[in-house]
Amino acid sequence: MKNELKKILERCLVGQNFDCLSLGVINFAKSSFFCLEHLPSSFSKSDRKDSIYYDLASLTKPLTLGATYCKEPDLFHKNDNLTFLLEHRGGLPAWGRLSKHDWRAQVLSFGISDSETKYSDFSALRLMLELEKKLGKEFLSLMPSYFDKETFFWKDLKDSNITPYVGFRNGRPIRGQVHDDNAFVINEFCTHAGLFSTVSGLCKTLLNLEKKYSLIKVMESSFLKRKGGGRFLKGWDTINPMEMDKTLAGFGCSPHTFGHLGFTGTSTWIDCEKRLGIVILTNATKNFWFERSGLNDIRRSIGSFVWKNYHQF
Repeated sequence: MKNELKKILERCLVGQNFDCLSLGVINFAKSSFFCLEHLPSSFSKSDRKDSIYYDLASLTKPLTLGATYCKEPDLFHKNDNLTFLLEHRGGLPAWGRLSKHDWRAQVLSFGISDSETKYSDFSALRLMLELEKKLGKEFLSLMPSYFDKETFFWKDLKDSNITPYVGFRNGRPIRGQVHDDNAFVINEFCTHAGLFSTVSGLCKTLLNLEKKYSLIKVMESSFLKRKGGGRFLKGWDTINPMEMDKTLAGFGCSPHTFGHLGFTGTSTWIDCEKRLGIVILTNATKNFWFERSGLNDIRRSIGSFVWKNYHQF
């Protein structure tokens, strides 16, 4: 299976506008995983001890906020507004420019109400602020119990040379800094973007969430209790059962599959029934961000292969 996947990775990168692709396949039933990478020659082993570190972009949301639901679901059961924010149906704007000094006031200025789903960075930031008020702690202090040592806040990155280029800011290449402009301007830990990780670190972080907080059990229960057709569930994205052939998770996953996408070309999907997970990390925004068909073909190709052959993982 690994050799087959290696060939898929090599084939998928031909003609792409980016050059780094790392894959992790997680078997939650066995608490195991394996990783494969296809990297340019510029990333020699002498530059790094293990893997390279990717900007996870919006995977930060479920790894912080979705994980908080797993840890402390009662916080959300007792406060509908927190659930609205967690599931991107709190009526907040999708995005906007934030200032370094006033961003909290900007985000807190919006009312919260049960609304149609609108994927929103502001919802993620607002939920962080509401949870900090409720718990009386900075949000980052809630995280270390399950983060692997190779998954961390971007400001803690020691060496930019172990990260790929992910785009441009003010005409200069971005490397070793968060790609998201608001996260860069805020320059503090936040929950809409800002985590970096190796592929193995992210696999281990997800396994930690399963071991410590029963991630799959929590999500399976949430699927069974789900009401309505909202896209997001307890901080995670889900697939549309009516469009299984189009899902970016890849054809062949079960309806009870959850995950998330990241703007820099990252994604993770976990199938509750197969108890299998996929992590795909790329630097898809290296040269430009507006063309996604190649990246999405990669996501579908890898996902479909893994789900089809899940018994062999």
